[in-house]
Parts: sequence; C-alpha cells; structure tokens
Amino acid sequence: MEPGGTVATGSAPQQPGVPGRFPRIALLLTVFVCAACGLVYELSLVTLGSYLIGDTATQASITLSVMVCAMGIGALAAKPLRHLAASAFLAVEIALALVGGLSVLGLYAAYAWLDLYTAALVVASCVIGALVGAEIPLLMELLQRIRKQEAGSAVADLFAADYVGALLGGLAFPFLLLPVFGQIRGSLIVGVVNVLAGLALVFIWFRADLSHLVKVAFGTVTVLAVGVLIGSYIYADRFEATAQQALFAAPIVWQHQTEYQKIVLTESASPFGTRDTRLFLNGDLQFSSVDEYRYHEAMVHPALAGNRENVLVIGGGDGLALREILKYPDVRTVTLVELDPVMIDLARTDHRLTELNRNSFADPRVRTVTADAFTWLRTAHAEYDAVIVDLPDPDQTSIAKLYSTEFYAMAARVLAPEATMVVQAGSPFFAPHSYWCIAATVRTSGLSVLPYHVDVPSFGDWGFLLATRDPDPELRLNAPEPLRSIDETSLQAAKVFAPDRRDTGEQPSTLMHPVILDLARKEWV
Repeated sequence: MEPGGTVATGSAPQQPGVPGRFPRIALLLTVFVCAACGLVYELSLVTLGSYLIGDTATQASITLSVMVCAMGIGALAAKPLRHLAASAFLAVEIALALVGGLSVLGLYAAYAWLDLYTAALVVASCVIGALVGAEIPLLMELLQRIRKQEAGSAVADLFAADYVGALLGGLAFPFLLLPVFGQIRGSLIVGVVNVLAGLALVFIWFRADLSHLVKVAFGTVTVLAVGVLIGSYIYADRFEATAQQALFAAPIVWQHQTEYQKIVLTESASPFGTRDTRLFLNGDLQFSSVDEYRYHEAMVHPALAGNRENVLVIGGGDGLALREILKYPDVRTVTLVELDPVMIDLARTDHRLTELNRNSFADPRVRTVTADAFTWLRTAHAEYDAVIVDLPDPDQTSIAKLYSTEFYAMAARVLAPEATMVVQAGSPFFAPHSYWCIAATVRTSGLSVLPYHVDVPSFGDWGFLLATRDPDPELRLNAPEPLRSIDETSLQAAKVFAPDRRDTGEQPSTLMHPVILDLARKEWV
C-alpha cells in the first residue's frame, strides 16, 4: 500500500510478449459487448410480453424489477468464485448465451402450449438477471489481475464500458435486431455474440489460468452451445409457425408482426361450405366473417340516422365499418384514422378482406390517415356529422389512452352541432364494469350517452354507446336499404339491460388514472 491508503499499481503476470494495455482494452471491450447483450435480453422479454399479453407497464415492471433484484443476488453469488474468475466468467457467459438467446423461444412456447407465460417470465428474468449480475465481480477480478488500480478507478472504467454498451444494445434492438431478424432470431444472434465474446477474452488473454482439460471442456461446451443457438435460428420459422397455429383453432392464412401489433388472419370452412375468415390483433378476435355484419350494422347505422355528409372513423382499419357507411349515397366524405398502415394495406389488397368490405378503400369518398388517433385529434380542426370509434378493447396500456376522458373530450370537439358519435364499448355481460366505465368516461366529455347492446355470436352480448349533445339521445334508423340484423323494433329493445347488467356506477378513466385498463384486465383474463 502507498502512503494514504491507495493501492500501488503494479504489473500482474501477463501472457508472454503481450503488452499490458491490450488485455485491458480487450476486457473493457468484452464488458461493452456483454452489457449490450444483457440489455437486449431485457428488452426482448419486455417486448414479447407486450406482444403476447399487452399491458406493457405491468410486463415491463415484472421483468425489470425481478431482473434487477436477481442481478444483486448474482453479484453476491459470484464472490466465492473470484479465485476462479476466468473459468467462472466463461461458464456464466455460456449459460447466459443459452438462457438469454433461447428465452424468447421458450417463453413463446410456454404461452402457446402451457399457458404458463407469467411464471415462465419470472423464472427467465431471475436466471438472466442473476447471470448478468455475476459478470461484474468476475470481470473486476480479471481487470485487477491485468493491472492493479484503485477500486474507485476500476469501478469507473468497468461501469463506463457497461453503460455505453447498454446504449448500443438499447439502440440495436429496435432499429436492427427486431425489424431485420425478428424477436426469436434476434435473441439467438445476440446469444452467439455473447458466448463468443466470453470465449475470446478467456482463451486469448487468460488461457494460462485454465488447465488443458478445462480448455477442452469449455471448448466442447461452447461448440455445443453455439450449435444449439444456430440450430434454433435455422428452425425458428418452423417453430414460430407451429406455436402460432397452436393459439388458433382455424388454419392461419396470413400473419405479420408490424411495428404496432401482431396481425393474423385465419380461415376455415364448414362441411356445408360456409367459410369463416377471422381477424386477430395481438391474439384478440376482431371479427368473424360469419356474423361481423351484426356488429357493424349495430355500430354504424344508428350513428348515421341524422346528418352524415362528413363522417369520421377512428380505427376500423379492416374497412367493414366503411362498407356500411358507404351504403348511404348522400355521404360525401369519410375520413378513416388508423395507426397501422399494414392493416390498411391488408384490407385494400387481401381478397378475403376486399370481398368482405366490398373494396371500400377504393371508393373516392374515402380518405385514410395513418396516425395515432389521440395525437391526430389534438390538431384536428374539421367538424364531422358522425364519428365512429371502432377501436380494439382497452386491455393494453397503449390503447387505454383512447378510452380516456381526454380522448373523448377531443373527439367531442370535432363533432358538428347536431352530430352523433358511437363508441364500441365491449361486452356488458362479460365485462360489465369495463362497459359502464367507458360510458361514464364518455359522459365527462359533456355529451349525453345512450347505451345499447346486441348479440354477436362470436363475441356474445356486445355493447355500444351513442353520444350526442342532445340531452335526450334517441336510437333510430334511416338506412337506404333493409338491414340483416336490426330494425326499428329490435333497436329499441337494444336499449334494455337486464337488472344484473345495468349501470355499475364506475369512475371515469383518465390518462393519469387509467381505470379502464385495470377493469379490462380483471374481466377479460
């Protein structure tokens, strides 16, 4: 020790002929790469949860909190292994490459076949977190073997490389790995990089710490680990197709993971030749071609009973609501705001959808806007005679904002004086608290609300909300042709709710307090 308590810097034994600065640079570069790999594993688990389960906030909270806690446990567990730092570090990297690289594949399998996703997520987060946490103490020991330095200085060097590496991983995941390789293959590639980085550091700069037998053992295990990861990469498409099909009763005929959601089309035929085309977004059924007309007739036509020259559709990227709107010859313009351009392109080009929506996007009266509806409404200045809000159920954080007081206030602002708005609001039978929460939230916009519900066999009892500035809104029809599922008599009956499904007195949902998200999760899980 130097006077004052600082550690004297000296030269630890080096590999023959290798200057001391090169092993140090290699080690810090390894820290950089391992940090990038570790963050990619975290982001992969969070993203997979948002795709499969929705509710991004909960999935991220579970993943990150469990992983950070496990990192602390892993760091403590690595302390007794410091005298075997080189071999222990390589063992950790091999295990991390396998567990992290295969984590997305394993969790998808748990979701598709075992219905154990959350439990599997916690286990994966624990194991990955513990292995990531074990890296730093072992790397610190190796760094000090290269050149002794004051503890604070060594920690600063390690964490600088670690944090900058995390930046690389954080940017590579959304801009390279996810769009180019997808979730499963992206994680497998990172696993290979992870194990090779650990192998290179130990076998090049710390090989003197390993016996011949240990070198052979680690070399063999590394080859096997890389082989498993590469084999999984090769069969990733086949696995994903098999796992996805396990989630759906009918054959998948089209699927795509867009920037915003997983879109799946299935199609089946009955022995009598009836074809059933179904659309799923993030695993949730959006329509069945057998009975979708019941849903869309009940939603669209009451809203168009009055003025309807200029119509706004929020959501409805499948074009089925457009089909009903375009039946009215006096509709002059229809503006459809849809977040996902892939959904619109599918509805425009897929023969199954164009047959259902009667090629509605080709009508010259239709204008499409690909934008987030919440952001778009903030700057919208036009007034509309009718607004159709046809959005997915609010079981995800990103969608809950579209069922908020703030959203409906902006929607009310674009209504013409005598305009009508209709909102799809879920099932008053299966999710009564969610349904009446949406009703309470729409009322906070200053509109009068008339709840009604119809039977859609694929969904069950399904509810809508008619909202106007008129203090006494009415349900009525003024359709240019007879409708298949509703008439004036059945529409008046739709206003009647059974005693056990009447207003539950829920609080409205806001951006800062998304009540609807909690209710939807409880009632639909």
